[in-house]
Amino acid sequence: MSSSLFTLALIFTGLLIIQFIYLLISKIQPDKDYAAIGVRIKTWWGMLFIFGLATLFNPVVSLLSLMALTFFALKEYFSMIKTRKADRRLFLWAYLAIPVQFYWIYTEWYGMFIVFIPLYVFLFLPIPRLINKGTVGFLRSVSSTQWGLMLMVFGLSHLAYFQFATPTYGAGLVLFLVVLTQLNDVIHHVASIYFGKHKVVPTANPFLTWEGFVCAFVVTTGVSYLIYPYLTPLTPTFGVLSGMLISLSGYFGSLTVSVLKRDLLIGDDDKFETLKKSYLSRVDSLAYTSPVFFHMIRYFFDFM
Repeated sequence: MSSSLFTLALIFTGLLIIQFIYLLISKIQPDKDYAAIGVRIKTWWGMLFIFGLATLFNPVVSLLSLMALTFFALKEYFSMIKTRKADRRLFLWAYLAIPVQFYWIYTEWYGMFIVFIPLYVFLFLPIPRLINKGTVGFLRSVSSTQWGLMLMVFGLSHLAYFQFATPTYGAGLVLFLVVLTQLNDVIHHVASIYFGKHKVVPTANPFLTWEGFVCAFVVTTGVSYLIYPYLTPLTPTFGVLSGMLISLSGYFGSLTVSVLKRDLLIGDDDKFETLKKSYLSRVDSLAYTSPVFFHMIRYFFDFM
């Protein structure tokens, strides 16, 4: 407990310094768009709060907090979809899948946790859309709902499973994952602002550049090597590989969700600007990095 409190104190101090630097630079360089960095810093504060609850109280508190996070992320995802009245029952079933998915985590039933949404929800989700609702828009509504469940519920729920899969190391692994994921996003954004020239998908996200990707990959890998001994039981090799894997998967998460939002919100620029500061913008990378990192650890190490 004392080491965990010390770690929390260090992170809290570091976040205060980062927050001060962000506010200072925003005032000095008002012509630069640092809004995305501000969103990431808010995410860090939120994750610190969840990590603190899990450390000081009980992992169940963290479980409930993450379950609420997935709910709001899924809710904002659904708000982007152009829906019909026939889709409301489908969305209700999707929301009901959230507590069930987190119940499997609470009971530590890994087998059901890993197949519930990809298999059972996938097979039975179309039922409420089929019953007396016609066929118009069937594929779009069902497939878009399943996409949301996979990203916002299945992907993010892996964050909660760490502390139940390995109570000894779970909190540290979650913190390690979140710090590197958010750091990767911030470095990518900053590098793209100052010297990014070659945009990856300019129509979806102008801040995703190849220069930013390279900088973020190098920095995230380096920081991973520096902090893994303090937060994880990983070996030096996997300390480095984890940083590389988190950087790559985080990049693809940001890219995928950026393209997804742009596709769903074509012609609705006001809502697109609003959603830049939403839960989706804060957890897009985590939806990818969480399951990738979780399954790598589970495959190669016995403590999971």
